[in-house]
Amino acid sequence: MIKLKKISTVLFSVMFALSTIVGCSSSPSSTGSNPSSGGEPNKAQETAKGAVNLQFWDMVWGPPEYIDTAKKLVAQFNKEHPNIQVTYQSTPWNNWYQTFSTAIASGTAPDISTGGGFQAFQFYDQDAILPIDDVVEEWRKEGKLEDFFPGAVETLKYDGHYVALPWALDIRVPWYNKELFEKAGVDVPKNWAEFREAAKKLSNGKGQYGMVAPSDTGGTQYLYTLMLNNGGGIFTPDRKVEFSNERNMEAIQFFADMVADGSVNPNGSGFKGDDAIKSFGQGDAAIIIRNPGFRSHLPEMMDKIGMMEPLEGPHGDKGTIMWVNNLMIYKQSKHPEEAKVFMKWWSENNLPLWSEGHSNQLSARVSFSKDAFFQNNPDTKQVYDQWVPVGKTLAARSEGAFPALNEIEGEGVMQTMMQELIMGKDPKATLDKAEAKIKQIVKE
Repeated sequence: MIKLKKISTVLFSVMFALSTIVGCSSSPSSTGSNPSSGGEPNKAQETAKGAVNLQFWDMVWGPPEYIDTAKKLVAQFNKEHPNIQVTYQSTPWNNWYQTFSTAIASGTAPDISTGGGFQAFQFYDQDAILPIDDVVEEWRKEGKLEDFFPGAVETLKYDGHYVALPWALDIRVPWYNKELFEKAGVDVPKNWAEFREAAKKLSNGKGQYGMVAPSDTGGTQYLYTLMLNNGGGIFTPDRKVEFSNERNMEAIQFFADMVADGSVNPNGSGFKGDDAIKSFGQGDAAIIIRNPGFRSHLPEMMDKIGMMEPLEGPHGDKGTIMWVNNLMIYKQSKHPEEAKVFMKWWSENNLPLWSEGHSNQLSARVSFSKDAFFQNNPDTKQVYDQWVPVGKTLAARSEGAFPALNEIEGEGVMQTMMQELIMGKDPKATLDKAEAKIKQIVKE
């Protein structure tokens, strides 16, 4: 495919960016991170005479200690590679798309960056991302690809090329209030029927509900989780929109039935992620769907929070929404080979981002997942053991990923759908309206 660099297209995209969100839960509310302004380069990172200088933009994937740990890793790389010196910049999620689009349009893009689940695809379509087929093939021959979780590498293949390396996994799981379950005499559900019945019993008609779901991006993840848990998806295997398929309709109807039961907090139609967390923390709801690090949001009740096992759908399916976050190189780099050296080193040496930096994602590497840091944490161990094997991307039922997925998440169609469902509107009409909008987005 021949790609044309159209700066006007990029600049137009900047205008669209304000309503666009990375598919991988890159927003602060869905990662639990605290965005901050770009970091100052360390003194140790000053370019040695004659050395190649690389700019590395890393998104804020965790608390302040994450940034400190990332800087230490860059300093370690610089010490080990005196001929390649990397400057680290911590890049906030606020206006992230505008930041990158403006840099690409002005010729000041970084050499390499991290990013959310669909970032590499979106900028590859603007001829801004360098394929890394040679890196993947090199590691395939060396057997190193086996250290990534199944499907993670292939998810980042688009237009016949590998456009990024996987570095982290972001996934959604259901959490429950142990105390409320015990008081109501409710067992932790194992399937949809038990889930609905439990939510009914946990709703007392006096301000306590079985589940709370916001209507922002975090809320749409409930719908994705249910659809994928039922073997559904947005696309056919050949990437044609089929949103109103039977499995999706069953999932949406299931959620609508819970709303009709009075099991879903109706205030969720106006809630954002933090509002839902507050509702759960106050005991106003017994179930919430969040990321693996959710327990840390409510330290005062950590012992009262439990994680469910994957639910069995009505047809025996298990699944949840998961994103594979990107590590990508930009075509504007004047030193692509050195950028690949850093890319490979960063991928193989970034375990401290979790063990010391407390990243809110999970590592995409099997060997890292076996580290004591993850294995000694009951939550991360359970997610790796039970949830990652059934995690599916938004492209489920088709292969890889593609730019349209980012637009579907960021355009707002799913947020509107979630809001209408919580308000009790007809699920079939809501689903059909969403499908029509999605077809507009992908130009079908």
